[in-house]
Amino acid sequence: MTTRRALLSAASAAIATSLLGWRTAGAWAAGTFAVTHSEAEWRKLLTAEQYAVLREAATERPYSSPLNDEHRRGTFNCAGCGRDLFPSTTKFDSGTGWPSFWLPLEKAVETERDTSAGMVRTAVHCARCGGHLGHVFDDGPPPTGLRYCMNGLAMGFRPAEA
Repeated sequence: MTTRRALLSAASAAIATSLLGWRTAGAWAAGTFAVTHSEAEWRKLLTAEQYAVLREAATERPYSSPLNDEHRRGTFNCAGCGRDLFPSTTKFDSGTGWPSFWLPLEKAVETERDTSAGMVRTAVHCARCGGHLGHVFDDGPPPTGLRYCMNGLAMGFRPAEA
């Protein structure tokens, strides 16, 4: 028979596992990157929403990013350091509510196992500053079959010169 204490204990364990998983997934933030700032400096450089996504691995609400509707030729870059991340030619409408791409630029991003939120995913971060960008999944279109599901708050867009 399940007791209230057993249920509370199981719930506490699940929460602790989630939190520890989040810390593990955020270990990239302690890594060595070409662009680094103190927490206070990052907070001055970024909006509160960008800080939450890039430095604390938060996720923006689906369909909230203007970058979902960005269809011009150009390059999507990191909002934390400006590094070019994805060419517009690899962007596609995944129907998920977040800007999605099937291939990043070479050496622009790095990935790491993410066990937060009670699931196993692959987190994506900027190779230059370590900013959390989103996650990559294996349900994307050809030719890679990958879906880099990115937070619009973590990126900017630079249109191609005419």
